[in-house]
Order: sequence, then structure tokens, then C-alpha cells
Amino acid sequence: MRILEVGCGSGAFTTFAAKASGIKGEVYALDIQPKMLLQLKKKLSRPENRDIKNIKLVEGDVHKLPFDDNSFDLVYTVTVLQELPDRNRALKEIKRVLKPGGILAVTEFLPDPDYPLKSTTIKLGEKAGFVLDKVEGNLWNYTVRFKAQKSM
Repeated sequence: MRILEVGCGSGAFTTFAAKASGIKGEVYALDIQPKMLLQLKKKLSRPENRDIKNIKLVEGDVHKLPFDDNSFDLVYTVTVLQELPDRNRALKEIKRVLKPGGILAVTEFLPDPDYPLKSTTIKLGEKAGFVLDKVEGNLWNYTVRFKAQKSM
């Protein structure tokens, strides 16, 4: 399974994704800020993480992803979507790199100052051409899961 984490930051969720994807899985940790990737690199050098070999650090912009079409099975963001200057363009780029039927998971939680309501996240995803698959959580934290449907 190929996974893209958009806005990985210092890697709070990256190592979990890498372990969950198994030996054959690949996690691409993307961030626009080099210092965040440096923090993640340091985190990966800790003794408890040295056995994790399936994470690739990528400096890049979600508005212009440096990946081929249909590259990923799963793309996820955690408290990132609302911080993007052009959310619609970013979602279209994510859709481009997802395989047909691939999953986009958007997680948001309070006390993030940019916290959007679930309905806002759902509308953004559907406007970008994703199909709503599942919603989990409550008012304070949630994950909205979409499926990528490619245009005919």
C-alpha cells in the first residue's frame, strides 16, 4: 500500500501509518516546511523508530504534488486542510495522485484554531469530485473518508 501524508509536520502520525502499512507499505511524508521534515528525520533516528524503513520524506507543496497520477492508495491529512490557501486546488491534486477507488481521509480536531465543521469538510471534498464514504467522530474531532472517482 502506498500512503501519502499531506502536511506531516514533525511526524506525530507518520510512524503509526508506517507501522500499520506493513513491510511492503510505503509512506510518503510531505511537508512544505523543511524544518518540519528535519524534525521528523530526527524522530526517525530515535531508538524506538530505527526499525521503520518505509518512510520517505518529501519537501513539496500539495497544490503541485511531485507525484505521478494514480500513485497512492491512501492520502490523509490531520488538521491541515483548513490551513491551505487554495483548498479546492489542493484537493484536485490529491485526487489526481490517488488511484481510482483510493481513499482520502481528512481528520480535524479541536482546539485547532482553524477547525472546520464536518459539513464544511464534506462540502469541500464533494466539490472537488470525491464521493463521501464514511464519517466518524463527534463535534470535537472527526475523520471524513472519501473515495476517489476518476472522470470518464
